[in-house]
Amino acid sequence: MKTLYLIGGTMGVGKSTVARHLRDELPAAVMLDGDWCWDARPFTVNDETRTMVLDNICHVLGNFLRCSAYENIVFCWVMHEQAIIDEILGRLPLTETGRQIVSVSLTCAEDELRARLEHDIAAGVREGDVVERSVARLPLYPALSNELIDTTGRAPKEVVDAILALAR
Repeated sequence: MKTLYLIGGTMGVGKSTVARHLRDELPAAVMLDGDWCWDARPFTVNDETRTMVLDNICHVLGNFLRCSAYENIVFCWVMHEQAIIDEILGRLPLTETGRQIVSVSLTCAEDELRARLEHDIAAGVREGDVVERSVARLPLYPALSNELIDTTGRAPKEVVDAILALAR
C-alpha cells in the first residue's frame, strides 16, 4: 500500500526536519519539500508563480505515486489553507486502491516559534520578516481538515511517532 504523508505548518514549526526523519523511518520512502519547487531569487509571489509551484509540486508527487519503487511519499510545505491541500490532492493519482493519505499540520507555542525563527535569522538561514508572517499563520491551522500535532518541546522522533500512529 502506498501512503502519502502531507505535513503542513507555518514557517519554523519543524516541517522539513520532521519530514526528513519520517522519510528515514519508513521503508521505500521519498521526500519532497515544497520549497524546493519554488527556490528563486528574487522570490516572487503572484498568480503566475503560485500556479507554477503547484504544477511543479503535483507533477513530482504524481511521479512518486506512480513509481513502483516507492511505498511512502512524504511531502512538506506551508499549507495554511484547506484550498491548497484540496487542490494538491485533487490533482494527484489517488484513485487506485491501496492508497492512504495521512495529513497533519504541525504547530507550536508562539514563544517557541519566535525563538526558533530568531535562531535561524541569526544564523543567516531566514530573512528577518519571517517571524511576523509565520506567527500570523499559526491561528489558521486548527481550521484545517487534518490532524494537529504540537511540536512544542518535542524531539523530531516524538513527532514522527505521532504521525506514524495516525497511519495505522
